[in-house]
Amino acid sequence: MIVFFYYILLSLLHVFLSIPLLLLSFLKQKYKNSIKARFFLYKNSLQEAQVHFHACSFGEIRSIAPLLGSFNDVRVSCITQTGFDEASKKCKKVNFLAFETLLPFWFKPCKVLVLFEAELWLMLVFMAKLRGAKVILLNARISDKSFNRYKKFSFFYRKVFSYIDEVFAQSKLDKQRLEELGAKNVHEFFNIKACANLEANKHYKKNDKELILFASTHEKEDELLLENFTLNSKQRLIIAPRHPERFKNLELFLKQYCKKHSLTFSKFSEFDNFDANFASDILLVDVLGELINLYLISDIVVLGGSFIKGIGGHNPVEPATFNKIIISGPFIHNQKALFCLVDNIYICEDVALLNEIINKADKKAMLNFKPSLKPIKDSIKAALV
Repeated sequence: MIVFFYYILLSLLHVFLSIPLLLLSFLKQKYKNSIKARFFLYKNSLQEAQVHFHACSFGEIRSIAPLLGSFNDVRVSCITQTGFDEASKKCKKVNFLAFETLLPFWFKPCKVLVLFEAELWLMLVFMAKLRGAKVILLNARISDKSFNRYKKFSFFYRKVFSYIDEVFAQSKLDKQRLEELGAKNVHEFFNIKACANLEANKHYKKNDKELILFASTHEKEDELLLENFTLNSKQRLIIAPRHPERFKNLELFLKQYCKKHSLTFSKFSEFDNFDANFASDILLVDVLGELINLYLISDIVVLGGSFIKGIGGHNPVEPATFNKIIISGPFIHNQKALFCLVDNIYICEDVALLNEIINKADKKAMLNFKPSLKPIKDSIKAALV
């Protein structure tokens, strides 16, 4: 009955929001393709495959990449445009996930449905089980804030988890919380982002000056970091924002900042030859897919998403793979499992101390453990026999 009433409610909502959503797809570039595909199935026919992976966006798609290469017949669904673009590089069968009211008509049979983190769509898991698939949830975690919200709707999440056969949780605490919400067959595992095979696809020549990288920064965070950091003549600063829709506004801000402080500015997209042309004091990375390459040549990485509330931090494993000095803010509640896998991270509890920490930090971060994906692969393979 829960599924029936949920579907009716969503159907009414879908009809009511159709015109506003269509208008939004024309007004916002980042929704141009995803809204039409998800809510109207425009150019979004799902192909058959044995294993269906679903993840939300760019970072999550990159995290499941090692699994995608382990199976021959796979398809991938996602939510965002950046996720779609990244998935298209790794898999031939890629789709935007249809809105839940359309899933009964859109979803085609598979033997295994693999969900990533918080992608708990009731109609998706319901349709997968209806079509005979095994459903696996990977990288499951529940933050303090989310747990309180989930408990208020525990009747709903118990229904969702009733259709999920196996769960790989990020930590012991996550396992306990998931079981309290009705999840079954839950394994205490690790954050599988630690399993990614990270290799630079471009090798840039490093210059003589110390390179400081502000990585995956968010709105208002760039300003906060720059207010508490003074670039000296022996340093250069690279700023790589988390979301591409911020590129233009951040460019305007940085140009004003550089003018005020007598610094030079450039942006990555302007250069044909990054090795030869990076001579400015501050470089804005206004393209996607370069962060790994920039980790390789940076001396110090300041991890964004951790100096302002509401984000919860970003993945420290990636820069730690290249043994870089890593500085993070204190707000890392969404990445605790990954931070436990890295030694020698500097936590800047007070952003006013950022400049001092950058200029004194000398310990390079190191991975202390790297889990294997074998248990997950074995679970998927068991359903393919």
